[in-house]
Amino acid sequence: MNTITINVPKYGVTENKKRKLDSLTLQVLNATDEVSQLEAIVNSLTDKLATYKGFLTQADANKTQAENNVTLMNTVVNNATNLKSNSEIALEEVIRANSKTKKVAQKTTTVINKLIYTADMINKLAGLITRKKAQNPLISDQLITMVTNAGTNANNAVALTLVALNTTYTAQSTNKETQSTATLEFLQSQKLLCKLTDDRKTNSPNSSLKTLLENAYKTAVVEFNKTQKAYNETLKQLNLKTADLNKAQINLSSLQSGLAAANAAALAS
Repeated sequence: MNTITINVPKYGVTENKKRKLDSLTLQVLNATDEVSQLEAIVNSLTDKLATYKGFLTQADANKTQAENNVTLMNTVVNNATNLKSNSEIALEEVIRANSKTKKVAQKTTTVINKLIYTADMINKLAGLITRKKAQNPLISDQLITMVTNAGTNANNAVALTLVALNTTYTAQSTNKETQSTATLEFLQSQKLLCKLTDDRKTNSPNSSLKTLLENAYKTAVVEFNKTQKAYNETLKQLNLKTADLNKAQINLSSLQSGLAAANAAALAS
C-alpha cells in the first residue's frame, strides 16, 4: 500500500499575519490622524491664548489707568471742596468787615490772609489740572479756563484788599468791592464743584466729570474680568488638549512599535 503525504499549505498562517498587520497599520493611521488633529487644535489654542494674553495686558493697563484717573479726580474734588469752603469763609469775612468799619484794618488783614491762601489753592489746583490734562482727556479746556479765571479773581481780590488796608478812609467802599469779588469767587468755586461732582448741574445730558471717570473705571474692570475669564478658559482648554495630545502621541508611538515588531516577525517567518 502506497503512503500519500499531504503538504498543508501555510496560507492560513500568512493570511492571519496579513490581517494582523493590516489591523495594526489601520490603527497607526487612525492614531496618526488623531495626533494631527490634536496638534492642530493645540496650535490654534496656543495662538488664541497668546492673543488673549495681549488683550489681558491691555485691559489691565486700561483698568490701572482708569483707577488712577479716579484717584486723581478724588484729589481734584478735595481741592475744589476746600476752595469752595475757603471762598465761603473769605466772603463771610468780607461781609463782616463791611459791617464793622471801625475794625476795617484788622478785618481786611484777616481777609487778605484767607484770600492769599485761597489764591494759592486755586493756583495749585490750576497747575494740577493743567499737568494732568494730557493724561486725562476728559478734563475739559473749559474747566482749566474756569480755574484760571478763579485764580485771577483771587489775585485781584488780594490786590484790592491791600488797597483797602493802606487807604483806611476808603475802607467801606473798598470792602464793598472786595465783597463783590469774593462773591464772584465763591460762586465760581460752587460752579466748579458742581461741574466736578453734581450730575444734576452739568448743564448737559452727560454726567459729572467724577461720575464719568468712575463709570469708566467700572467699565474697565468689567472688560478686564471678561478678558481674564476668556484667557483662563482658553488656558484650561489648552491644558486639556495638550494632555490629550500627549496621550495620543504615546499611543501612536506604541502602535508604531507594535507594527514594526509585527513586520519584523512576518519577514522572519
